[in-house]
Amino acid sequence: MKTYTICVFTENSIGLLNKITIIFTRRRLNIESLTVSETERKGVSRFTIVIKHEQREAVEKLVRQIRKVVEVLAVFGYLNEDIVFNEIALFKIPTPLDSKPLDMETINREHKAYIVYWGLDYVVLQKTGTEEEIFDFFKFIKPWGILEFVRSGRVAVSRTPKGLVEYLPDEVEWEYYL
Repeated sequence: MKTYTICVFTENSIGLLNKITIIFTRRRLNIESLTVSETERKGVSRFTIVIKHEQREAVEKLVRQIRKVVEVLAVFGYLNEDIVFNEIALFKIPTPLDSKPLDMETINREHKAYIVYWGLDYVVLQKTGTEEEIFDFFKFIKPWGILEFVRSGRVAVSRTPKGLVEYLPDEVEWEYYL
């Protein structure tokens, strides 16, 4: 199975997430990860949806179906080699007084993970990277014990030199934030 990242640029409107996810539900496709955020343009949101599928034609058909939603401005389907992407993960690790100390040098230098909170009984480590890099770090840190683990959805940008504004309709003046 191949991993596909579908980037959907939309108007920022209520109920749109439901409209888009129903398209996946009707086709019985599982969404591996979903990230929604504002873009650099006012009123434009970006959905980054990751799915795994065996047939490219089925993914292309899905992209064409998403394009039919009125509030959708642009949709693109990518393979991993077509994009630059990352995820973020947080690990809550116990730090009792009698425990083995964390190997912070290895954590920082080799795994590029960092402490974002240090409490009396635990620390919270942040790791960014691909899904594989995050789970490699998970295996490394597991012997210390993991109280909590949370991973974000993928965020991605295409490897093309074009920016979002080149795909937006020309009849609207799209403002930048700030």
